[in-house]
This record gives sequence, structure tokens and C-alpha cells, in this order.
Amino acid sequence: MSNAFHFDLAATDGAARTGTIRTPRGDIRTPAFMPVGTAATVKGMLPGSVRETGADILLGNTYHLMLRPTAERIAALGGLHKFMNWDRPILTDSGGFQVMSLSGLRKLTEEGVTFKSHIDGSRHHLTPERSMEIQELLGSDIVMCFDECPALPADRDRIATSMELSMRWAARSKAAFGDRPGHALFGIQQGGLEEDLRAASAEALTGIGFDGYAVGGLAVGEGQEAMFGCLDYAPGQLPVDKPRYLMGVGKPDDIVGAVARGIDMMDCVLPSRSGRTGQGWTRRGQVNLRNARHANDPRPLDEHCGCPACTGYSRAYLHHVVRSKEMIAGMLLTWHNLRYYQDLMAEMREAIAAGTFAAWQAAFHATRAEGDIEPL
Repeated sequence: MSNAFHFDLAATDGAARTGTIRTPRGDIRTPAFMPVGTAATVKGMLPGSVRETGADILLGNTYHLMLRPTAERIAALGGLHKFMNWDRPILTDSGGFQVMSLSGLRKLTEEGVTFKSHIDGSRHHLTPERSMEIQELLGSDIVMCFDECPALPADRDRIATSMELSMRWAARSKAAFGDRPGHALFGIQQGGLEEDLRAASAEALTGIGFDGYAVGGLAVGEGQEAMFGCLDYAPGQLPVDKPRYLMGVGKPDDIVGAVARGIDMMDCVLPSRSGRTGQGWTRRGQVNLRNARHANDPRPLDEHCGCPACTGYSRAYLHHVVRSKEMIAGMLLTWHNLRYYQDLMAEMREAIAAGTFAAWQAAFHATRAEGDIEPL
């Protein structure tokens, strides 16, 4: 097995790209959607079932795993892959986003961030060096730099100061990461919605040199129009021959719009979180299975879907178990949502390779505009 990590760009159609990220643990087909396994589990799913949906890679959460059960314990038990019984690639975030969300429980300095655990109030200090150490203990295949991500909207001076700090932390992350054959380190572009700050961030990151690059600091309150406006230029500021990862996105139309603008990788908790709240994502949009209109409907949630929820159960059954708060409701709808997201990625890969992405995208939006099937 090769220890090399590299990206093969196979085809482009406009700004949209398709290719393969090669890793020792397996190939990642791009555009790729990464299900989120926050605490070493994709909620409601067995790892084998996640793989059956079409997922090539999962995301693990540094912040949550460092607090419980701790990275040291996971390392002693054989690493995150063995711990959670997933033998394919894992990307771990750096912990920066979660620390940002704990603004009331943290102290930020040049050195790093001191924060209180949301679990028990214990104090922790997270630095670029400690983030790299934790992610090495976890054994993740793709490691993210430690960065600081300001919530939007924010004024330009705040965004610039944050971006410059993140670039200094990126250099420290690279130095701490060291030489780890078969493992990749991604830099994270910051700069809010300011094109020149994004360009400066991209220049700093490429000067340091990374195996891939993320567009960070989006999907943090700015809205889709502003996000797409940023993605009209931000991916193009990053190297063509490296993967581009948009962090924390998102809804299906966000994903399609991001791919159209040159993004290769995405992650979001939405498919699993929606599944646990009775929401199903389909080609015709979002379906709320709690609604009474489904109570007597013998049809599947999506007749074009091959997941267990759609091939084995009716809308009436899904409505029943959702309203009854049965565990199987979240399990089935999470499986369906993850399968829908992976089918969406597969369709985009195929369309980009065929040079028909624009037509595919138009059909995607037209079908969603039709809305859910008519009630019986």
C-alpha cells in the first residue's frame, strides 16, 4: 500500500471539478460529502451502514474527542479508526470552530485558547501544537490547522486581525505536524467576506505549503447569497492541484452551488440532525414526516431512493415512528438523508465528467421547485 497522499484532478466543467484524493486508507471521490461523526459515531448509524450510503470519508471532532473520552485514551486503544470500527479515511477538524462557539467560556491569546469544558467546566488550553498532537493521537488521515474563526457579521479590522493570527497559527501547525507519510495537513483560508483579505490568506497559506486547502469562516451567519459571493472568488485563489474543502456546508442547494464554484469537499451535521427530528431530504426538497398528511400514505418517502427507509417502509410508517418517538425513526431517516447526499455527490461527479453539469444543475433546481409529491 502506498504511503503517498495526492489529488488527481480528472475533469472540470466550468469551475466544477471532479477527481480522486488518494490516501493509504482508500480513495476519496470528489466532489465528496463527509458525514460528521462528532464523538466517534455518526449518530444513529453503524459504520458499515454509513459506508453503504456511499461515503468514502468521515469527519471526527477534535474538541469533543479531546474532552471525552480523550485523545490519549483513544490512542491507547489503537487509534480512532479502530476505536470506532471505520477503516477508511477520517478527517479531523482542529477544534477552532467549537472554541469559537464557546466565546463566553474562552480566553484568546497569541499562544492559543484557554477554555472551559461545556461538559464539566474543567479548564483546557488548546494551541496549534496541542491540536496537532491531539490529531496525531487520534490517527486521522487528514489533519486541519488550528485557526480562529470569527462569527459573521464582523467589522473588517476584527476579520483582518483574526486572519493574520490564523496564518501565524498555520505556520506553527505545519511545524508541529512534521513529517508524517500517508497523513495530510490542510491549511484554512480566512478573511470573512473581504476579497483582498481572502487573497492575502491564500498567499500566506500557499507560501507555507499544505496538502489541501479549506475555505473557512463561512456558513457562520452570513447567508447563502453572501457565501456564494465569496465562493465566486475564494476557491480560485487556492492552488488548482490541491483539494479544496468548504467547512460546515450544508443544505443540498448550498452544496450544489459550492461545487459549481470549485469546491471539492464538504461536511455538515444536517443529514443526521434532520433525520433525528423527522426531516427527510429528497430530490423534491425537505419533507416533514411529522405532518398528518403522511399518516395514511403507503408510498415511499422517495421512490427513486434505494435506502432501507424508502425500499422497506411507507411514509405512513415513518410518520408513525416519528410521532411515537421510536428510535428507528431517527435511524431510518438518517440513513435516507445520508444516502440522498451521497447520491447527490455521485450525480454531480458523473455530470462534471460528462461535461453536462450546467444542465444537471438546472434540472436539480427545477425538480426541487416542484415541491413534494401531492398528498393522497
